[in-house]
Amino acid sequence: MEKDLFLEKSEEKTFDAKHRATINFNMAKYHAAVQNGTAQFVNHELGRSRASYIKQHTIDHLDRYLLEFERNFTANGGKVIWARTREDAQKEMLKIFQKVRCRSMVKAKTMTSEEIHLNEFAQEQGVEVVETDLGEYIVQLAGQKPYHIVTPAMHMSKKDISDLFHEKLQTPYTDDAQELTLTARRLLRKKYLEAEIGISGGNFLVADVGGVAITENEGNARLSTTFPKVHVAIVGIEKLIPSMMDLQLFWPMLAHSGTGQQVTVYNTILTGPRQSEEVDGPEEMYVILLDNGRTDLLADKEKRGALKCIRCGACLNACPVYKNIGGHTYHTTYSGPIGSVITPHYEGMEAFKHLSYASSLCGSCTSVCPVRINIHELLLLNRRESVKRGYFSKLEKIGFRSWVYAMKRPRLLSFGPASIKNAALKVLFSTSWAKRRKAIQVAPKSFRERWEESKGKL
Repeated sequence: MEKDLFLEKSEEKTFDAKHRATINFNMAKYHAAVQNGTAQFVNHELGRSRASYIKQHTIDHLDRYLLEFERNFTANGGKVIWARTREDAQKEMLKIFQKVRCRSMVKAKTMTSEEIHLNEFAQEQGVEVVETDLGEYIVQLAGQKPYHIVTPAMHMSKKDISDLFHEKLQTPYTDDAQELTLTARRLLRKKYLEAEIGISGGNFLVADVGGVAITENEGNARLSTTFPKVHVAIVGIEKLIPSMMDLQLFWPMLAHSGTGQQVTVYNTILTGPRQSEEVDGPEEMYVILLDNGRTDLLADKEKRGALKCIRCGACLNACPVYKNIGGHTYHTTYSGPIGSVITPHYEGMEAFKHLSYASSLCGSCTSVCPVRINIHELLLLNRRESVKRGYFSKLEKIGFRSWVYAMKRPRLLSFGPASIKNAALKVLFSTSWAKRRKAIQVAPKSFRERWEESKGKL
């Protein structure tokens, strides 16, 4: 079960001193950068409110903006594919593979491709898949999934990467980050020229120009979408914004919350395949609009605000639970607080309801969200929904009913000496609370007993 795996991995990572030291080091650099980056905004809180309003407006009118995007994108020669499920997206990708007789493809960073398990599917079809984002390339070499929405290899130190490159690529050991980067760059250059298909995601879909807006720091997305003859962008339907003018707000907000930058190095808007007067670009461009549970979440008025997410990763970096257990523990495409909100809707509430309980409800995630998603409240709504659907064990039901029964009968709680109660609690919580903590202790005297000793009978 997913819950059992989550609990097992959580305990393993929480007490892994090396893992925690690496994460704390990398997160400290992120928090320092974000603090400095906030200075670029005259009024950052107003920017958050404006971004939240625009995204909420778009979500509330998603049908209109999706059709507007499709109309404008196809007018420029692009092709739009609607994929209701993960399997639908895979089938459409297979058609494209077969059409161009694809043997290899290069991929810019895209979490939606992880969502549809594109790498595994492509390899089953005999297609070589090469990740071109440095972090994604590192975790691909390691045979892992992305650890973080924005920084896929956050859990690895320079030494870890040097050891990996030495093992997989036979390069000499080095702690020079620039040399490690150049090693990957040299190996990836020829892959851009060999690939028949380039894959990307889309940070935003711009309705009024029919454009796919991509923001990055390495330039690999531009190479992946320019050199191959076919470019396929796989994008969730919630990524819409109404106008290109909105990017003047969203690009800085995304960069600031994601990496602490004022703006990322490369910002591109792709509106279709190469035109007759253009000298580069793909001959064909497809946009796969992925649903995969999003319209079901859209139909839930209480929780549709989760679709405002711009995948900046700020909530992960603020979350005390994520900082301790790490990204791989969630065993999902989207980890951290926002992943705990949306995954039960994308992958199934019964299998992933436990993620909504993996939170202290401290509200740190909500306080840093650039589009003001009330993440901690949505986690509570997920919990409520899972209970309403009956996704709980008989033991839980018995436990809560016993608690309610006892709380309604104060004298029952006061019955018997504290020593017996403490012994019972120690046994009862030996495999949960008391496994890593001091056992729960009942006070020698109850409140009622102490009150009666000092004030008389109640």
